[in-house]
Amino acid sequence: MEGSKIHFLRYYKKISEHKSFPTGRKKNTEHGCRRKVEKKSMRDDLSLSINEIFHSIQGEAKNSGKPTVFIRTTGCPFRCSYCDTEYAFNEGKKIDIRKILSQVKSYNTKYVTVTGGEPLAQKNIVYLLNALCEDSFNTSLETSGLMDISLVPNDVEIVMDVKTPSSGEAEKNLKKNLSLIKKKDVLKFVIGNKEDYLWSKSILLENNLLKFNNIFFSPVHDNLNPSEIADWILKDRLNVTLQLQLHKYIWGNARGK
Repeated sequence: MEGSKIHFLRYYKKISEHKSFPTGRKKNTEHGCRRKVEKKSMRDDLSLSINEIFHSIQGEAKNSGKPTVFIRTTGCPFRCSYCDTEYAFNEGKKIDIRKILSQVKSYNTKYVTVTGGEPLAQKNIVYLLNALCEDSFNTSLETSGLMDISLVPNDVEIVMDVKTPSSGEAEKNLKKNLSLIKKKDVLKFVIGNKEDYLWSKSILLENNLLKFNNIFFSPVHDNLNPSEIADWILKDRLNVTLQLQLHKYIWGNARGK
């Protein structure tokens, strides 16, 4: 991490000189699916609207339990019924990407999660993701299944929250995103009731997704008893992972945790 500033300055100079920067996931070798590479025009404003940056224990997905720096972006165009970060809809301030990297570096951890809000709602997010990867951070992006993920850099691990019926946003899921998921990425389904469970199972079967190892079913905290979803999974012999939000069992709904 020591070369963070030098690496970013080199990266900044490179994209400034070339005026455009190739982004996107180039190829999904596991499925023969190609993620398009596009050119993104360089802007003078390399800042993002950030709600908070904090150091905590990762509570979800593959790296659950690991100390992680979270970068929470401001803004989300969606309104899921079970959203637990509504404060990120509007609260935040513009921060230069170089300052974001400097703050991330101060925590001395290799795990970084960019979350929201909806990070992909800000076009400059790709510059932050690229810079984090350039600095060799283990970078994950928590995003909905509602926005195009084709521009997400190949080295970033996507944690995609496929919206279930009880979210109120399921009709907005982008089906093409399922074909862009790679072996290392994560599919998450937040389950609020039996209908959500059956719907999620059908999505996995219809799209031949059970071949992936990183499929997580997460009950809505304090709404659905984890024992219920566990029983459903076992009864159906469904090869998914039951996920409980570890951070909420440690700190409840405290912000910055």
